[in-house]
Amino acid sequence: MNKQRRKELDTIYRKIENLLQDLETVCGEEQDAYDNIPENLQDSERGETMYNAIDNMESALSSLEEAMDYIQEAV
Repeated sequence: MNKQRRKELDTIYRKIENLLQDLETVCGEEQDAYDNIPENLQDSERGETMYNAIDNMESALSSLEEAMDYIQEAV
């Protein structure tokens, strides 16, 4: 791999890293909101929606971390 492509991959890696941090923040805020609603509301439709959103964001975080690992291996 030439220097230019390594530089492009480094730029992409940093963008993903920033997205990862932003998504961690949003996921943490949603988790805090979920944790702070009464337990009976956690079992409601709204609570389930929040829980599913958290689960999906955690999956996305995992995928972003995996993408970063692949980029590092490529470089």
